[in-house]
Amino acid sequence: MSVWGRIFAAMYDRMMEGPEKAGLRAHREALIANAHGDVLEIGGGTGANLPFYSDRVQKLTVTEPEAPMAKRLSGHLHENQVPAEMVQAPAEQLPFENGSFDVAVSTLVLCTVTDPERALSEIHRVLRPGGRLLFIEHVRSENPRLARWQDRMLPINKRIGHGCNCNRRTLENIRAAGFEVSDLANDRLSKAPPWVSPLIVGTATANGAASTP
Repeated sequence: MSVWGRIFAAMYDRMMEGPEKAGLRAHREALIANAHGDVLEIGGGTGANLPFYSDRVQKLTVTEPEAPMAKRLSGHLHENQVPAEMVQAPAEQLPFENGSFDVAVSTLVLCTVTDPERALSEIHRVLRPGGRLLFIEHVRSENPRLARWQDRMLPINKRIGHGCNCNRRTLENIRAAGFEVSDLANDRLSKAPPWVSPLIVGTATANGAASTP
């Protein structure tokens, strides 16, 4: 693990304090209210979503591949009423059987995974038929000028954001992986640089067979 990885984990909550207060926290709360049954959260980070899981969740499994983040996550995992466990694993290689979960949660994760197509295929695989993916993700802007800025700033953003590719076409990737998007809202991440501000918030259902990346 790089020195910056440890520093990033230590600073993450403080860096995100402004965006969280300016609307991101409200998005998390509203979205995760829809989680129920057996739930998988990928890339749990420092545990920002944990307070919003309700007693509709029978079991919560949170994956986190980065050791410094996982350490911080584990410290918060049992502060809430929902039974939860942490598994240190990347989204591209989920160590679960097919059809293990009713709901998957991904918030600001698909921008940082190494292989988003593979990660989404894995999420589709571990969901039960008709299972849902709840997501809040950075996306490529529909404004051509801002999209060009996202491309120009990508090397810097990946360094500062510890792998954040804010210009990915994540909505298209979700659909290509075998999900039907049923609810979708476009928003902006407030209190953040403009090139990382475009967001999508929504719900998708796992239908049919996932595509092979």
